[in-house]
Amino acid sequence: MPPFAPQEKRLRLLHLEDSELDHQLMVAHLRRDGLVAETTRVDSEAAFLQALDAEPPWDVVVSDYNLPGFSGLVALDLIKASGKMVPFILVSGEIGEDTAVEAMRNGASDYLLKNNLTRLAPALLHAVETHELQLARQRADRELGESKQRVHELAQHLQVSVEQERAAIAREIHDDVGGSLTALKFDLAWIARHSDSPEVLARVNSALETVTHAIEASQRVMHNLRPAILEQGLIAALQWMASRFEKRTGITCEFRSRHEHLTLPPGVPLVAYRTAQEALTNVSKHAQASAVHIDLSLAGGVLSLEVSDNGRGLSQDDLAKARSFGIRGLHERAGTVGGWVDLSSGPGGTTLILSVPLEPDTDNMDLEITEPGELKDPSGPYDPTVWGAL
Repeated sequence: MPPFAPQEKRLRLLHLEDSELDHQLMVAHLRRDGLVAETTRVDSEAAFLQALDAEPPWDVVVSDYNLPGFSGLVALDLIKASGKMVPFILVSGEIGEDTAVEAMRNGASDYLLKNNLTRLAPALLHAVETHELQLARQRADRELGESKQRVHELAQHLQVSVEQERAAIAREIHDDVGGSLTALKFDLAWIARHSDSPEVLARVNSALETVTHAIEASQRVMHNLRPAILEQGLIAALQWMASRFEKRTGITCEFRSRHEHLTLPPGVPLVAYRTAQEALTNVSKHAQASAVHIDLSLAGGVLSLEVSDNGRGLSQDDLAKARSFGIRGLHERAGTVGGWVDLSSGPGGTTLILSVPLEPDTDNMDLEITEPGELKDPSGPYDPTVWGAL
């Protein structure tokens, strides 16, 4: 019985060997163990390099250690330099342990002694199988990376699409609902001026109060959908946001910036505004803080927005929640303008930093709104903070 009897498998084998007798001995061992190998023997560096580029590619390279003017370790270096991933087995009659260890460290799959070729077939099959597993893992990693990139691009597209829809809905409320409520208010005021009946006046005044509340509600909805304050600039918008947050929650909120006005690329003001808005929402809901600071700075071509509080901080469990979409949304939103978000938290509070490089980035061109619900290809980056003529 042969020591190894695998199912017959055909391999393309490149043999770097200066002895024809040793080559035939290797082929005989492979045939005895059930391996059908298409072998090619070379014995020089030039022939080895020429054979290495042959098609189809080799399944495995078996190399002697010492050859005239050449060596197995040099051959291994040539394979690595070529970028080809080919299993490499070193076979020699005089290889030492130190040389074998060096070869394995440099990427050799295995090493054998010529006086013990009974391990050759199992070593070849193991090297080929390991190589195939490595290639499969690389393909899986590449496909996973591509999948993550597609998900990332989809998430960014959804962020932009949400802002587009918000802007379109806000415009509809402004043009239709707001206009109709204002006209109704004028009509009610006219009735009040031309009526002497106390009952009618009471009803009219009640209706006017209801319409006024409806107008205020529509303005509030419009602002939440599309922050018109951004038309005054990001600094003015953040100042207003900090003041409004403090009045609404009772939490001290201070905005600080050494700039009076910033000219920013399209899309950046809205990303910064939404980031601060989300951060303040999280503070009011979860932080149990008594003070918040918002800092806006521009240095080295990078816009930085920092929102920090003195609350209870976030635990690792909070950050690892499967449905913590707010923080994930901030990362994806920042990516639409080429930025990123850093979040740090401890017992002394939480700090969120948005960083956006302000150099033009043509890879982040998005769709632009023309009419409500209608999209067109951009002539520039999408900026949902701009209404146009209303």
